[in-house]
Amino acid sequence: MDPESLQGLPVVNNYVDGNQPIKQSGMHFGDGKRKVDYVLAYHYRHRSAQQNGSPTNHRPPAVIVSNGNSVTPEEIGKTPPEQPLPGELQNQQQKGQEHSEQKPQNHEHPQSRNGNSSCHPHEVVVVEMSHQDALEEEKKCQREEFEHNLIEAGLELEKDPETKNQGLNFVRIHAPWHVLSREAEFLKIKVPTKKMYEVKSESGIMSKLNSAWNQCTKPLQPNVPQISENTKTKPLSYPFSRDKMHLYNIKDKDTFFDNATRSRIVHEILKRTSCTKAKYSMGITTLIANHVYDSAYPLHDGDYDHNKSEMNERMLLHREWARYGAFYKYQPIDLIRKYFGEKIGLYFAWLGLYTWLLIPASVVGIIVFLYGCMTVDVDIPSKEMCNEEESFTMCPLCDKSCDYWNLSTACATARASHLFDNPATVFFSVFMALWATLFLEHWKRLQMRLSYFWDLTGLEEEEEHPRPEYETKLLVMKEKWKACKNKKEKLTWRDRIPAYLVNFAAILFMIALTFSAVFGVIIYRITVAAALAFSANEGTKSNVRVTVTATAVIINLVVILILDEIYGSVAKWLTEIEVPKTEKTFEERLILKAFLLKFVNSYASIFYVAFFKGRFVGRPGSYAYIFYGYRVEECAPGGCLMELCIQLSIIMLGKQLIQNNLFEIGIPKLKKLFRKLKDDRTEPGEHNLNSSREPQQWDRDYALEPFTGLTPEYMEMIIQFGFVTLFVASFPLAPLFALLNNIIEVRLDAKKFVAELRRPDAVRAKDIGIWYNILSGIGKFSVIINAFVISVTSDFIPRLVYQYMYSENGTMHGFINHTLSYFNVSHLKPGTQPENSQFAQDVVFCRYKDYREPPWSPSQYDFSKQYWTVLAVRLAFVILFQNLVMFLSAVVDWLIPDIPKDISEQIKKEKSMIVNVLLKEEHKKLQLIENFIMHDKQRGKTENRGRRSRAASFCQFSRSQRGSFTSFSSHHTDV
Repeated sequence: MDPESLQGLPVVNNYVDGNQPIKQSGMHFGDGKRKVDYVLAYHYRHRSAQQNGSPTNHRPPAVIVSNGNSVTPEEIGKTPPEQPLPGELQNQQQKGQEHSEQKPQNHEHPQSRNGNSSCHPHEVVVVEMSHQDALEEEKKCQREEFEHNLIEAGLELEKDPETKNQGLNFVRIHAPWHVLSREAEFLKIKVPTKKMYEVKSESGIMSKLNSAWNQCTKPLQPNVPQISENTKTKPLSYPFSRDKMHLYNIKDKDTFFDNATRSRIVHEILKRTSCTKAKYSMGITTLIANHVYDSAYPLHDGDYDHNKSEMNERMLLHREWARYGAFYKYQPIDLIRKYFGEKIGLYFAWLGLYTWLLIPASVVGIIVFLYGCMTVDVDIPSKEMCNEEESFTMCPLCDKSCDYWNLSTACATARASHLFDNPATVFFSVFMALWATLFLEHWKRLQMRLSYFWDLTGLEEEEEHPRPEYETKLLVMKEKWKACKNKKEKLTWRDRIPAYLVNFAAILFMIALTFSAVFGVIIYRITVAAALAFSANEGTKSNVRVTVTATAVIINLVVILILDEIYGSVAKWLTEIEVPKTEKTFEERLILKAFLLKFVNSYASIFYVAFFKGRFVGRPGSYAYIFYGYRVEECAPGGCLMELCIQLSIIMLGKQLIQNNLFEIGIPKLKKLFRKLKDDRTEPGEHNLNSSREPQQWDRDYALEPFTGLTPEYMEMIIQFGFVTLFVASFPLAPLFALLNNIIEVRLDAKKFVAELRRPDAVRAKDIGIWYNILSGIGKFSVIINAFVISVTSDFIPRLVYQYMYSENGTMHGFINHTLSYFNVSHLKPGTQPENSQFAQDVVFCRYKDYREPPWSPSQYDFSKQYWTVLAVRLAFVILFQNLVMFLSAVVDWLIPDIPKDISEQIKKEKSMIVNVLLKEEHKKLQLIENFIMHDKQRGKTENRGRRSRAASFCQFSRSQRGSFTSFSSHHTDV
């Protein structure tokens, strides 16, 4: 078609004509028919010389940029052929000329209608440009070539005319049927066929129980249409093939592929389409990194406010899933998968299962806590500590300023410790270890079930495109090695040695930084406790431990939150300098680094309180000191378990409240406001001819926050999973607080994905990837940690040893006296005795918590026999507990198959049905071919028979003519 004849059409070369208004559909091209499958956004800026007015309608067909150096056409004409043309864009001009020669003659370039193309010259005009103008012209050339390549790939594009001196513009992309079918076959996308088959359902008592459960939970089900109209039947799925179009249930080609699949197909084309004018260009990712385009994203299905327009899937998700008012409902997992893709669908399925299984863990944790509350009044050790008549005089907690004190003053601490340090916590630790195993097994079964119904079974790992950074690095290395005549096919470990060394050193430095922060908080506690001990206020003195512990934990929480943000950025930078080849490798390495740093950051202070605090303090008369005059801090009289509980609860709740909720709500809103202010800001002389146009869907989606991946979402849940399982022996209410947080977290994430984020690219995935391995590792590690918490941190083992080995009557009477050693106060070092002691009588012996020989023993202050007995039992308990729980976990793993039996049978049935369908199809083809062959043979035989009969008649007639006439006549007479 002649380009001049296209002037009156609404779409020219798939670009909007400036004279045609855009129809207010929001989801389609200007013609209202072709659906927008993807959007590219970019900022443009015309040359500085035209900023005082609107851009002219005519530009020179070619521009050679001289970056401020005037070059006349005469000078260009004098340039010898062997010398390069001046300017940075000479190579691009030559490539543009070659590209223009290869273009089909019946297509006009999108910008050539207005005469604005400077990237495809037919004549040379020299224009002086600033450096900024040169960059803008270069970006424009790259955009034009990239868009032209997209058109050659079969996509259809549309964009608005650039009516401002500078501003934001969008390129809308539509994939026609022939492109969708070609790419679906290339990507092996499974689609439903016309063949339906019955899904085997459970029978017997399980069927009745499921039916009863479904009736009971009917109010909890989301009010969304089923993806499959009949849940008892399932369409047989098969990878799309253009040769087998008759197999598929194609009612409408425009709706056969859903929006998520269409956008996924377009995204694959964008990733592999290159631009020769962009150095080291490997697709849309590189162009965005080089700021040629600002962003690329698929469109949401419309507005999510169900009071404004007709219902769509986004609106349905918001009403039934992304509102806090729907917190009690199940998640519409199938609809989530259909709208966002399998990878995000699996995340929310995993999060839903984790939250649901926290319910039994929370119930058991509450029972354990209530058991501690009910038995606190009958706990003999607590009653002995609270008995003021038989109180024990304890040694000073610090030098000089601290006085002797009565153990009965720690009564409240002892009673509070019993809430979390009782025999029920041992049972709860075993239960939570088995719960973690049960959770992972249940997830594997659910994942397999979802894979079957989402047609992910047999999903092959797609060949990933190399990352643009990897290709760029490889090209640089190739050019470097070209002089050595050595071919460089890929980056080896030798090329990455500097990056590995930087990674190793940086991670060690970050871990050391975390330990330094913990040590700083320890110094704070020691110095503040010593300072408060000098206070004249008795109330301050009596609450020193509570004040120091609470403020130190808050400081620790603030440090953890700050370092978490730093470590996330550092982990990303360390992964980038490694230059992984594919996005999957990049993501896995990033996850491992970020998890290691955040794990150490979150749990370092908790590990200190659980296993190190109070272990190396020494004894009266021979204390260990950090600095001169500052003793190493000790545990509370009731043990370190109470402090561990406080530390764990404040850090866990603080991270969930501040980091997981406030940050997730506040930071995206601030970013959105900042981006809106930036986009709305205009410069002097700038005007917009289309400012009155109502914002379209691509405008509204551009204002949303870009999707950055699921790593932050998984990470916060994995860290929470560690809080729930690792130190659960010290805080039985951790599952309850995790459950309450996750009820909010599910809806918070849902609202973020539906209303506050641009629509992510639909990504197919058959599992949650490396996160499962991390979960499994935490589950196994939790068994060891809880074993040590029970044996080392709590008083469970000392109480057990006393009751069965040292008690006179087999009860706990006398346990406190048994655990306290004697010290002769005359053995205190000079200058460390209490000043201005409040005790009326002279103290000869003071008591301290340890298993040591008394002063009157020949081996005074050495560890006693009881110490070694308790230590041996502690180690034996760790070994027994660990092996018992591991054995029970292995039994649970063995009893619960990874693949449900009904699903495995259905998969086999589906495979056999696919084979049968294909065999029948081949049989029909063969039969049809045989019919054609038989028909041809029969037709050939008929024609041969006809030819033979005609030949016989001719021969007979010839013979009669050669014979006598009489014979013929007589023959005729006889007849």
